[in-house]
Amino acid sequence: MKAVVQSSYGSHDVLRVQEVATPTAGDDEVLVRVCAAAVSISDTITRTGRPLFGRVFTGLRRPRRPIKGSEFAGQVEAIGRHVTRFEKGDDVFGSTGSKQGCYAEYAGISEDELAAVKPGRMTYEEAAAVCSALAAWNFLREKADVQIGQKVLILGASSSIGTHAIQLARHFGAHVTGVCRTADLELIESLGAGEVIDSTRQDFTGSGETYDIIFDTESESSYLRCKGSLAPNGFYLLTFPGPVILLQMLWTSMIGKKRAVVSATGLLPIAKRRAFLEEVINLVETGALRSIVDRRYPLDRIRDAYRRSEGGDTTGTVVVTLSQPPHSA
Repeated sequence: MKAVVQSSYGSHDVLRVQEVATPTAGDDEVLVRVCAAAVSISDTITRTGRPLFGRVFTGLRRPRRPIKGSEFAGQVEAIGRHVTRFEKGDDVFGSTGSKQGCYAEYAGISEDELAAVKPGRMTYEEAAAVCSALAAWNFLREKADVQIGQKVLILGASSSIGTHAIQLARHFGAHVTGVCRTADLELIESLGAGEVIDSTRQDFTGSGETYDIIFDTESESSYLRCKGSLAPNGFYLLTFPGPVILLQMLWTSMIGKKRAVVSATGLLPIAKRRAFLEEVINLVETGALRSIVDRRYPLDRIRDAYRRSEGGDTTGTVVVTLSQPPHSA
């Protein structure tokens, strides 16, 4: 089968499409024919090997798992003899986290991994993209405990995590302000933002407004820059870990009432992430949450997919597409 393989850390050039052995389903696994896979922040981290402390989970000198990709959607081709949650032919989606392996025509997925039957109203591409809603849920609900009536500012509102964060914050009853480019203002408003700020024309820090939560989905700002725009007990949430934010997180946990928070959603216990996934599925099925797919790239254009995802002007999630199964829904 074809798969995207990485043998060292580095630029997009380390990604290569190669023929590798097709996996088989172990006793507790399902063999999934991958139809779509998202390009996420965690995929960029595992490609570059930065921040360096992340290599504790991915491999110190080189990637421990050569086949890349962590968020998938596809169809079950075969099941192991001990599998009870899935059947052959099920449309499924989920995340393999640090185990990777989704940029491939087939992937062996443990029954105990973060996987579920795909909501019928979603395409494979949309289902792969919705996995980033788990990070948005983790930050807004678990870390900041967003409440009805609170004011939430989403920086990078048109990003993969941002488009889901807008919808979730609105669902939780917050008053949501989205910050994005001119071209995305109408979309962000349609997703539930009560106010939108054009990042090319206005600096939100100069408005005098304060927010209970500032969620920086793409590291566009910093805690120090946003501190003056936080309410007295406000949270600054950052998705991309680094030494500065980790020190600020430690410092603000001891001094003052404003908090800087970073979290690696993919490293949380599987039981907690599965609870997030169940909540996300419920919202999708009721029409309260949808995915925005930016662009679709075939597997052999994986480098272009990464460049697009990391270019800073995406609207939603960049998705890698593979062939559809002959009996797809």
